[in-house]
Amino acid sequence: MGMSRKLFGTDGIRGTANLDPMTAEVALKLGMAAGRHFTRGDHRHMVVIGKDTRLSGYLLEPALTAGFISVGMDVVLLGPLPTPAVAMLTRSLRADLGVMISASHNPYQDNGIKLFGPDGFKLSDEDEMDIEARMFGNLESARVGSDHLGKAKRLDDAVGRYIEYAKNTFPRRLRLDGLKIVIDCANGAAYKVAPTVLWELGAEVVPVGITPDGFNINRECGSLSTRTMAEQVVAHGAHLGIALDGDADRLVLCDEHGAVIDGDQVMALIGVSLARTGRLTGGGVVATVMSNMGLEKFLAGQGLALHRTAVGDRYVLERMRRDGFNVGGEQSGHIILTDHSTTGDGLVAALQVLAALVEAGRPASEVLRLFAPFPQKLTNVRVPAARNGTVLEAAPVQAAIAAGEARLNGAGRVLIRKSGTEPLIRVMAEGEDESLVAAVVDEIAAAIRGAAA
Repeated sequence: MGMSRKLFGTDGIRGTANLDPMTAEVALKLGMAAGRHFTRGDHRHMVVIGKDTRLSGYLLEPALTAGFISVGMDVVLLGPLPTPAVAMLTRSLRADLGVMISASHNPYQDNGIKLFGPDGFKLSDEDEMDIEARMFGNLESARVGSDHLGKAKRLDDAVGRYIEYAKNTFPRRLRLDGLKIVIDCANGAAYKVAPTVLWELGAEVVPVGITPDGFNINRECGSLSTRTMAEQVVAHGAHLGIALDGDADRLVLCDEHGAVIDGDQVMALIGVSLARTGRLTGGGVVATVMSNMGLEKFLAGQGLALHRTAVGDRYVLERMRRDGFNVGGEQSGHIILTDHSTTGDGLVAALQVLAALVEAGRPASEVLRLFAPFPQKLTNVRVPAARNGTVLEAAPVQAAIAAGEARLNGAGRVLIRKSGTEPLIRVMAEGEDESLVAAVVDEIAAAIRGAAA
């Protein structure tokens, strides 16, 4: 069976459903290998499996289940639930492993498999490499005797457990009474839980994207298509819009006018709210190199630092755990609040924003826009794949980058990175002066084109 050797990307395994590596065969082997890897001691071992609403969940879930059962692990099936709910239930049920079947914000054709350890955190690179090695090794020895096979059962109240957990992250003294909220669930994993939580906390709820059919996940709705949320907010005269992605681990908001509020503004708001009450740890916030300088400047004005990591929520979380921060995330809407969750949770982040909105008693357009983002310009330069590695080392390119940084003179920054998925070099600059930013990007892009020619 021709499996590509490096299966795990930055967020589990992902691909087109029913094509290698997103096949039933690979899922079966993954279940066997991961089950074997997490067998520790002689207790009854257990894995919990959740999924989003994609049609191909029906393909991967039973294959994974068979794999786990064949190595003697019991399986608890959660059905469609957000990724953070799977992480939470892995810990809550004292499982040895958690599995989420989802390709997050991708279209329905794709699917993916994410694994969580017994602590509810995504697996380390070492664990993933070990599991991958086992998948390509001799799996025969992992099979148990026919008298030691695992069993599978559904957790009847998985939805209810997560609803109670999410509600408990909202301050007890507050209610959402009198607020009208649009919640766009992207026809994805949160289609049941998110509207229920908001309604039970007192809100008037306008739910969108809550009719999954296996094909419509993320289609013209959710956090990647914010127009749906914004239009509904304006049409219904709502106070706030919340858009989740397909597996509900990220969110994008909009104010009462339908103006979009990104992850940077959410991190600013939650960071400052916690700092004010002495609950922010680490003296700042962790974000990636993509976060706007406006966030950095705003936090500095509050006496807080912004610590940057490479792009990817796993790097944000690594830094948070290492240095003791409890607020971090990405501009794209992954917000990680380690006081509450082991992974990004769009609904829990939204509840913290709503708490700040209720306490302020002012419109979202005032409360949730803490800073004006610096002008940013991003240009993608197509470079022949063969030159992708060397072109940035070329002297003219280095000179152009240095010149650009000098021109921005500390009032801006330049960020150059290779695309992980296509033969592109992404050239981004930001600063206070929009025309200067544009000129710097154009000059560096021209130098890269010249060197690649």
